[in-house]
Amino acid sequence: MYSGSLSAQDMEAALADFIGACEGITQGQILYEIGEFEFPSLQAISVKLSKLPLLFKLIGQFNKIAIITDKKWLQKAGEFEGLLIPGLSIKAFNTDGKAQAEAWLDQLQI
Repeated sequence: MYSGSLSAQDMEAALADFIGACEGITQGQILYEIGEFEFPSLQAISVKLSKLPLLFKLIGQFNKIAIITDKKWLQKAGEFEGLLIPGLSIKAFNTDGKAQAEAWLDQLQI
């Protein structure tokens, strides 16, 4: 779970963890919990932008992402992103909906 503001170093570490965890995954799923969120620093955004080509390649290894947050704008942004990426379904849930998020991830996709 991420909380607070992300610095460039935090973003670099988070992306390195994600990239390493993606190795060998196919038809993966992500359960992403977002607590108290502050917009990342400009330097952190720059770090993420520099890795976008690799991140787009890696996201193709996943078919579902459940986002758990009470921030409505993050829920809408996440679900909108899912509409833009072919083969990826993103669904948002409130923080009290973790069981529903896990059940949704477990459902077979047709």
